[in-house]
Amino acid sequence: MTATPLPNLKPYAWLSIAAAVATILLKTWAWRLTGSVGLLSDALESLVNLAGAVMALWMLTIAQQPADENHAYGHSKAEYFASGFEGVLILIAALCIGAAAIERMLHPRALDAVGVGLAVAVVASIINFATSRVLARAGKKHRAIALEADSRHLMTDVWTSVGIIIGVAAVGITGWPWLDPLLALLVAAYIMWTGVSLIYRSASGLMDAALPPEEQARIEAVLDAYRAKGIGFHALLTREAGARVFVSVHVLVPGVWTVQRGHDYAEAIEAAIRHEIPYSHVLTHLEPIEDPLSQEDLVLDR
Repeated sequence: MTATPLPNLKPYAWLSIAAAVATILLKTWAWRLTGSVGLLSDALESLVNLAGAVMALWMLTIAQQPADENHAYGHSKAEYFASGFEGVLILIAALCIGAAAIERMLHPRALDAVGVGLAVAVVASIINFATSRVLARAGKKHRAIALEADSRHLMTDVWTSVGIIIGVAAVGITGWPWLDPLLALLVAAYIMWTGVSLIYRSASGLMDAALPPEEQARIEAVLDAYRAKGIGFHALLTREAGARVFVSVHVLVPGVWTVQRGHDYAEAIEAAIRHEIPYSHVLTHLEPIEDPLSQEDLVLDR
């Protein structure tokens, strides 16, 4: 039985692109009005958002291509390139923000039109927040790491914008221009951490990391229900490839069973795992429970 077809997620990437363009225009306007290096750093991060959204659209297009002769397991790992690319862009943006903040600390200047600039920045943050929530729900529902990465980056943008808005407002109130670049440095440090975490998760996916413990526990719960019926299991292996999940397990049944009966149980087990873990491809291997050789696990490179 084939796995559930992947949904079309490209409209979410187009939504992210539209939001990035809108926020770039708004934040650049806010920076031009105020001269705030903090708002400049916010506009630079929105450029990263746009590049990340375009990359996500490209990789989602590839990931949704069906399996072919050269890619028997599909193309879903392409999503990891999108999230890793966005992580690298975040790190580059953090370095640019830090350089701009240090330059402004060395050469401080007063801010202009603080009220209007902040109002524009608030509108841009609202757009990012709304878009992030939409992408987060879609990413979680469809196991799309590219959308999850985009959502996390947008939420990082929202929180950094809040910090910068507070900082610019504080400069307007206190008249201390050094607060603006100081907050920009804090923003750079925060988004650098986000970039590193995205790169790490992408690398884990490309290295065929096992499913998270909570999802493995859900698979074990399915198997426990069949263990109560006298069926055994071993050699459970799991891995993620973007939205796709691959599960393999050896099923131990009484040797006196017919092939048909064992096959029927294997089909039922596969269906139960697919129901519990969306977009999973499950492979089972039948073995006689009485044979000692059936308990031997096959381990790579040993």
